Amino acid sequence: MNPQASPLQLAKSIEGKPPIRFLDPTTAYNLWSEVYDTDGNFLQALDTIEMRSLVPKMVSRISSSPPWKVVDLGCGTGRNMTRLLDLPCSMVVGLDASSKMLEIAKLRINEHMSQISRASEGAQGARLEPYNLLGSYHIPSCALNADALISTLVLEHVPLSIFFEKASELLKPSGLALVTNMHSDMGAISQAGFVDPKTGEKVQTQSFAHHLNDVVAEAQKQGFEVVGEVLQRAVDEEMSEVLGMRARKWIGVTVWFGVCFRKQA
Repeated sequence: MNPQASPLQLAKSIEGKPPIRFLDPTTAYNLWSEVYDTDGNFLQALDTIEMRSLVPKMVSRISSSPPWKVVDLGCGTGRNMTRLLDLPCSMVVGLDASSKMLEIAKLRINEHMSQISRASEGAQGARLEPYNLLGSYHIPSCALNADALISTLVLEHVPLSIFFEKASELLKPSGLALVTNMHSDMGAISQAGFVDPKTGEKVQTQSFAHHLNDVVAEAQKQGFEVVGEVLQRAVDEEMSEVLGMRARKWIGVTVWFGVCFRKQA
């Protein structure tokens, strides 16, 4: 048991539940990086499945001609950057506040880029830069004037006004923003977090249960329009078999949404 635990944490531990530690998002994700890709996060698994079709749809809607610049805002361990790196004639920029997440992303991207080089296809290059949506004023210059961006399972940790303000700064006129997030139906019950394998503590961080209508309204307020269908996903029996054991308790709950926005010219 953690000797630093508070009385409340100790009580929860005695009841058979892991003690809970609240950390700021950057610190939490630095810790989470060690198990982020292996701890059975079913929402991440669902998001990965959905991105297989969402990325090609987004690319088909880019109005500018290649070469393109595509930003992964909150790229984490590079889970989706490898999908973007398969786009021909593109520069891909990954931004994240967590240095530990970026270290893992760098390894993943280097391996993927070496495969692309052997095949003589795919993106022109990739950049990873530290950037904190909640604390960094200046966006790295290499990420500006992007043709498109993706941001997956990030919005939960950021006020809507800040997120869309920064998305607008990143994109050129008519640029696209593909955004996915935990649905508010799930957010009303739970929030992002993980069990630290070193301490057994449940680690949680700042989390907003953004309602989809509010997301769309704020985006429109800041000069974006919805492009295509607004997607929402609830867990059912069949899906739970694919997503793993942790998805079973969420059967019947809408857990995820995805929207593509266009910055108006």
